[in-house]
Amino acid sequence: MTIRRISSEERLTASFPLLGYAFEHSPGTADRVEELRGYLPYNEGNVTLAAEENGTAVAVASAIPMRQNIRGAVVPMAGIAGVATHPLARRQGHVRRVLTRLLGEMRDEGFVATALYPFRPSFYERFGYVGFPMPRTVTVAPADLASFLRLDLPGEITWQRIKDGYDSYRAFTQRFLAERHGFAVFPDFRAARQRDRNEEWLITAVVDGETVAAVPYRISGHAQDLVAGDLLATDPVARALVLQFFARHVDQVERITMTVAADENPELWGTDLAAHTEAKIHFPGSSAPMARILSMPALTGIDAGPGRLTVEVVDDPFIAGSYLLDGESGRLEVTPTDSPATATLTAAGISALVYGVLDPVEVVLRGFGAIPDAAAATLRSLFPRRTPNLFAAF
Repeated sequence: MTIRRISSEERLTASFPLLGYAFEHSPGTADRVEELRGYLPYNEGNVTLAAEENGTAVAVASAIPMRQNIRGAVVPMAGIAGVATHPLARRQGHVRRVLTRLLGEMRDEGFVATALYPFRPSFYERFGYVGFPMPRTVTVAPADLASFLRLDLPGEITWQRIKDGYDSYRAFTQRFLAERHGFAVFPDFRAARQRDRNEEWLITAVVDGETVAAVPYRISGHAQDLVAGDLLATDPVARALVLQFFARHVDQVERITMTVAADENPELWGTDLAAHTEAKIHFPGSSAPMARILSMPALTGIDAGPGRLTVEVVDDPFIAGSYLLDGESGRLEVTPTDSPATATLTAAGISALVYGVLDPVEVVLRGFGAIPDAAAATLRSLFPRRTPNLFAAF
């Protein structure tokens, strides 16, 4: 078996057929090459590895060059996608070998972190990934948003097709990238697919000439559903402008569904708001995202609390070693060291602390490290709990 990077054109015959079998209705039409050719521009900058036996691809995986905010610092992040195996080659370790090679190449090319949506979290946990909170899906009846119609709000709503408003929407997501922990965005070549498909409406809320909220949506039919994407709003007034617009659909749709961040509380948006908020996990169809760190020294500069200690990262091919972590300046400094460590962590353990998804005690309970009480207090100070909002689904 050999593992190699495949070219853009080779995706048509090597990776796309395996992805079609793994993730789409099958069997499809006998010859989809020309149809699939239209997807090539949105994969152009990806790194795709294929494991081959006798010249035939038996497993593939891709990395999308993205950017992510980790505690205030925007860093290169590899979004892992398109992981698939030939049905006759499964359970033979092919994906493990391909993914190990891919993560190593991404680290060597300067990517600080990596994220994915797992088919089974326990599989990716062995690669050092740790789970993120699941974004919430909120469903409300338009009539329950009636109170927002009575509000006299500053600003205005702009309504247009996504293609017409794409540039402003893209710029708005870049603003969130700079401001929100865990937030990640696609590269331009991948994000452009949303514009080119042009299958959504886009509303933007503008106050004093500044965009303060944006959400794409579609309507499934009369007396059916208004289905919105991620509700991105800078503050409660911005969010209220969006909800006021949705409330005007009371005589058109029965339900309004939107996606909100895991730390959002729709039940507090208003009184007598009968909202159904759900974070549904099931495998392999709907899973929460996972992420891990690929470089420790590259974390220098992220926000940190006061504290200073040495940790050892073990059992990992990418970040194993001892590191002095110093947050006394308010920014983390990471220095490789030979000094004795006061805590031992796996890649999943240090990733959980950096992203703020687990307390040090939970890290130990999950089997991600050995942390004495004094070290736990320091790590808790260095990496206060935070809720990452990944945003980009890939």
